[in-house]
Amino acid sequence: MGHFAVVAPPLYSHFHALQALAQTLLARGHRITFIQQADARTLLSDERISFVAVGEQTHPVGSLSAGLQRLAAPGGLSLFRVIRDLAAATDMLCRELPAVLKNLNIDGVIADQMEAAGGLVAEALGLPFVSVACALPVNREPGIPLAVMAFRYSEDAKALKRFRASSDMYDRIMRHHGNVIARHARAFGLPERHGLHQCLSPLAQISQLVPAFDFPRQQLPACFHAVGQLRVDSAPGMLPAPWPTLRQPVVYASLGTLQGRRFRLFMRLARACRNQRLSLVIAHCGGLNARQVHQLELAGAAWVTDFVDQRAALQHAQVFVTHAGLNSALEALECGTPMLALPIAFDQPGVAARIEWHGIGRRASRFSRVAVLEKYLQQLLTDPHYRLRMSAMQAQLKRAGGCARAADIVEQALCRQQIVLAEAT
Repeated sequence: MGHFAVVAPPLYSHFHALQALAQTLLARGHRITFIQQADARTLLSDERISFVAVGEQTHPVGSLSAGLQRLAAPGGLSLFRVIRDLAAATDMLCRELPAVLKNLNIDGVIADQMEAAGGLVAEALGLPFVSVACALPVNREPGIPLAVMAFRYSEDAKALKRFRASSDMYDRIMRHHGNVIARHARAFGLPERHGLHQCLSPLAQISQLVPAFDFPRQQLPACFHAVGQLRVDSAPGMLPAPWPTLRQPVVYASLGTLQGRRFRLFMRLARACRNQRLSLVIAHCGGLNARQVHQLELAGAAWVTDFVDQRAALQHAQVFVTHAGLNSALEALECGTPMLALPIAFDQPGVAARIEWHGIGRRASRFSRVAVLEKYLQQLLTDPHYRLRMSAMQAQLKRAGGCARAADIVEQALCRQQIVLAEAT
């Protein structure tokens, strides 16, 4: 059995998905060690998974919180501080991982696509590695807008020109991070590279995004595998979480773990739902205080809580108001719940664009007025085509294989050091 290292950015959604994959590999007899700054240890809930802290000098205990606050609001000048944070994290990992991986006698690396250091260091040490896209894949090809862009898919010349120009602009904005990647690639004696998309595994690449929910891609590598959501299902016999009796229809709103403090947006949603006589359930993921919760309830929200069983919420709700994180969108798709996407940052604009393009929800600005939110909610509630369009996508998700398929791919790539070719569909 192998000892595999997991290298991922210290974000809950990424650790949550990769922990599910790790649990599947643990059940097959492998050892798993996550490697990241010390604060990321709290993102793991399974004590069987080992954790090694690195970056004590540059990323000491207590430093992650400020970085996450900047990530939650990356607009304006703060965007460049976020990019510096990303570059500093990659720099730290590239400096510290080589010795750690050698000391742990690591057999292979599971590298999140969003952290270049995993692939760079594994390649430098001659270790086999697998790339995992917990968010939208960073794989590039002409005609497909970057994941961080909000563009709808189109094949006309004007759109293609826009996609190219936006990619150039993105690379200029991310230049500081790209310079860190390039510097360490040179130091490791690797071919020149500057971006995340150039640090992916030649053996196997795993994505949660299934083709039915993506734009039409033509140039994915032969080792690219769409496995659907990485999660561990509840144990057989577990009872569903209790759910309050609410007036129908029910609208469920969650903006994820980083964006749950957006009180003003939740307030506009509460007023929109009150005006339309809809029961609004809000999960703020610990982002709001008791006073704000009370104000939302006075404004018309039926139930405001910190955390909720999201799958249960989606099964009870007729509409899901979401920040368009990929994990949340896939859960809604699996449950057949139409979405009102209010993207904020990262790959959320790209996920929202796919929701709208496939006709399984609507996309709106997070600054939308109450009347606009009312209009979209009514469209989602009254038009049955949103749910109907989900059926073919749901079938593909069920066939994708999830953690079991991902674990098969990891074993073949890391234990046998073989290129894992995608199955023909």
